[in-house]
Amino acid sequence: MPMREECKHFQSRTYSSGEVARFCVLDLAPEAPWRCPEECARYERRLADAGWAHGQLVEPAIEDEPVGSRSDIASLLDQAEGIVNAVGPAARAEAEARERAAQRARGGWWQRVRRPGSPRRGPSSPDELSS
Repeated sequence: MPMREECKHFQSRTYSSGEVARFCVLDLAPEAPWRCPEECARYERRLADAGWAHGQLVEPAIEDEPVGSRSDIASLLDQAEGIVNAVGPAARAEAEARERAAQRARGGWWQRVRRPGSPRRGPSSPDELSS
């Protein structure tokens, strides 16, 4: 059965590169973006499109289904998912390290309280203490 675009768990995203991601949010469609399971127990028809942002009037065509048996296709998709999952923790750690470095460059919270050029509070020199 082709992907059920009317299912409440179906999502489609188009990126700026033109690439389209079509998937089941619950990860119950092992052959996504081409097929949903015949008798999916979690299928629920979407009742409304509230809060959805629709881009173009014509959706891009779905790429052709790979040639091969269903088990070959499922195996290929599992391998691709494994690659993405293997890279995920390293990519996240790299992004967090960049964020920590940027935060150190900006300074801690105590340096953000008094920004350069802001008026000083209190005496600016020891002579002002005596007056």
